[in-house]
Amino acid sequence: MSAIIIDADKDKIAVPAEDTGFDPTRVEGYDANLEYTEEEEARVRRLIDTRFMPWILFSTFILNMDRTNISNAVSGGLPKNLGFGYNTYNNGTSMYSVLFAIAAFIGPILAKRYSPHRVIPAMVFAWGLVTLGHAFIQNETDYYIIRALIAITEGGVIPTTLVFLGSWYRKNELATRLSWFWGVQSLASAVSGLMASGLLQMEGIAGLNGWRWLFIVDGIITIIASFAFWGALPRSPFHTKEGFLSFGGWLNERQAHIGVTRVVRDDLLKLQYNIKVGWSDIWETITDYKVWGHLIITLIGLSYGTAYGKYLPIIINSFGFNVYVANALTAPNAIFGCITMITLARHSDKTGERGFYGVFANTWLLIGFLLLEFLPDNSAMGVLYFVTFVISGAPSVHPLNIAWMTENTAPIGKRTVASGLIIGFANIYGTYAAQFYQANDAPRFHVGNYIIIGFLIATILLWLNQRFLYVRLNKQRAAVWNAKSEDEKAEYNATTTQKGSDRLDFVFKP
Repeated sequence: MSAIIIDADKDKIAVPAEDTGFDPTRVEGYDANLEYTEEEEARVRRLIDTRFMPWILFSTFILNMDRTNISNAVSGGLPKNLGFGYNTYNNGTSMYSVLFAIAAFIGPILAKRYSPHRVIPAMVFAWGLVTLGHAFIQNETDYYIIRALIAITEGGVIPTTLVFLGSWYRKNELATRLSWFWGVQSLASAVSGLMASGLLQMEGIAGLNGWRWLFIVDGIITIIASFAFWGALPRSPFHTKEGFLSFGGWLNERQAHIGVTRVVRDDLLKLQYNIKVGWSDIWETITDYKVWGHLIITLIGLSYGTAYGKYLPIIINSFGFNVYVANALTAPNAIFGCITMITLARHSDKTGERGFYGVFANTWLLIGFLLLEFLPDNSAMGVLYFVTFVISGAPSVHPLNIAWMTENTAPIGKRTVASGLIIGFANIYGTYAAQFYQANDAPRFHVGNYIIIGFLIATILLWLNQRFLYVRLNKQRAAVWNAKSEDEKAEYNATTTQKGSDRLDFVFKP
């Protein structure tokens, strides 16, 4: 496999066309002989960051605004108005998690078949209609039906977006962009809390509950946004002139070639980016124990967020703040978490280290929950709120874990399936995590916090284990590879049936 060649003066970048082992015609815009300066590449990256990425961030903003509004609606009296309690809310969350996970697995497969730039707007439109439908719930049965539909329509968009981003960014750029992606979700939670604090006060207007107005406004915004995505998102960096919101194109012809070529040169497997996912890709993914390491980190490490996130307005309300202030106070928490997550991911991209950053973030979380659990119930409400600020401000390592898995998983088919699985696992834990906080343990949820503390300790150990696994594999493979003569290496390359991250010469990032 050819490598990137940088001239001695480090100004020109070029890749030889021969011996790539792939068919370059499969990626439109790729030019094996293209030469460009580092300044030109930086310019293209900035244009992508400022013209393409804002639409991706807007799509995930809409998603999380619609995902978090249920906690605001519950704090605003939805269960009481519909005649059910926290058990129905928890069971609905568990059901949502299962269906969301199934949809997450299917999403990237659909993206490979129909292209992310068309699948994403269709999904946004679908869940916009369902969000609007929340305003018409009349009973417990309606609640379960509408929550099932919202899970099915929302579940595929995140893994679809991950597949999409892989064709626009290099591997060492991805963690930072994914931190923006999840950071904007935190901002959406903040905006949702602020919107809820106002919309819930519309109680009784036109004979509707405040929480119904919340879903009406969110649903209308989402449906309008779906048409904007349809008109803005291009197929690839080579097709930015498509769409009525492209305004003549984001990149000129040379920049378009650079945009495609730079990503392929970073990972020549992306020459096969348009290949459809097959059953062999699914099998190779689910039998790869290294992928399972990341899935288990997700399953255990994110569990705290379901209970804590769903009940945060209620927890803050229990400190003595009224319901409107409690919803508004979730906003600064989310903003702080956004800042720390982006900072951590950007620093990780610069250093190339992943594992120890995960340990750091989860240790921060552990300290926060220990404080929440062991501070006396009669502590000042400002002190108790500050603890929630500390917990929410712990940098989420979910985008870091996804980037870590992505760069260590190949070929493209396996990477695509793994992207769907990890988003599925990032939701399936809700089946049990939704039960951490129970009504008889309210409002401080001491038992639930003990469970979360145990999960966080396990997560720290899992991050350490995954890092040391990659370090050990690199040493073992290097010893075998370096012991081979040049002829033996050539024979291996010519005859091996090993692919992607199973090859002896594949180097893992720890």
